[in-house]
Amino acid sequence: MELTCRNLFVYGSLRSGFNNPAYGYISKYFTLVGEAFVNGKLYQLPDFPAAVPSDHSLIKGELYSIKVPSECSWAFAQLDDYEGVQAEEGEHPLYKRVLTTVYLNDKEEKAWVYWYNGSIEQGKPIAETDLLAYLKQRGQL
Repeated sequence: MELTCRNLFVYGSLRSGFNNPAYGYISKYFTLVGEAFVNGKLYQLPDFPAAVPSDHSLIKGELYSIKVPSECSWAFAQLDDYEGVQAEEGEHPLYKRVLTTVYLNDKEEKAWVYWYNGSIEQGKPIAETDLLAYLKQRGQL
């Protein structure tokens, strides 16, 4: 199995606690490895929260591993579509999928992460490192 295709880190709507219909897809094609962290920063944008890479803070999420390696390319193509990685002609992709270092317990793994691909200038930094906890505190989940 290709290392670059094996793992997925999710911090937002694809996490188990969000009860998003897309999570059914994650649980079908991926196995939960455990709670993990990436170097990144959360922002509250006018319409939704988003995350970007950052060396100055951590984001809590879940690390998943593909169940059937031969389905990896297809599975990630479906997630790319969900995350808006492939934009229509003349539009800017909403997210980009980047191979990122993930911290799981005392070890490092490589996993794909969907980072926000737009401007965060209109965003307000979120002090919380856990997007799920942040949204629950605000009564949005």
